[in-house]
Amino acid sequence: MADTRNADLTFGATDYLVYAAAVNTAMPVAFADPATPWINLGWITTEGGLFKREDETKDVEAAGSLEPIRTLMTKSVKSAQVTFLEGLNPFVRALYDNVPIESLEPTTDVASYDLPDKPADLRYAFVFDTMDGAKRMRLYMPNGLVTERGDEQPQTADVMPVQMTFKFFKGAANSAAVKRSIKYGGIDVSEFFPVEGG
Repeated sequence: MADTRNADLTFGATDYLVYAAAVNTAMPVAFADPATPWINLGWITTEGGLFKREDETKDVEAAGSLEPIRTLMTKSVKSAQVTFLEGLNPFVRALYDNVPIESLEPTTDVASYDLPDKPADLRYAFVFDTMDGAKRMRLYMPNGLVTERGDEQPQTADVMPVQMTFKFFKGAANSAAVKRSIKYGGIDVSEFFPVEGG
């Protein structure tokens, strides 16, 4: 077998961007900067984002077999955790406080709103863009919800981070919860896809 190792296929994110729009907004053209109605959620910590998949299975056991006779996939949850640095970014603040973005529109430089007594089901579409030179990766989620929020700590030693975990669900017309796009940046990956009959 040929050695297909290629250092150019490593990926070290030099930037990480998150965009939000109304739930089920169509995915932007791959790797073009998302235009209106997409809104950039601002600077993010150097750790970037943490995308997680949590799959759960159940083994079916039966008499006469010491091993499971079947394994059922019972759940597959996809989520992302991001720490935002712009604690006053209206969209970030609306997501963290779980209020409609309209609540943050200022009147004479001040926005004032009640934090909800019980969680609202405010969903949005999200795009997570990661780049390494000419190489890019994009995750598009048509139907996402903030399900966890980090502690809020205004401080004098650093800016106040705003940490949130997003959970993703299927979109309109039962579309996938997460779609990934990859731009190889001119790297030849043809060795990974042998020609049939060759």
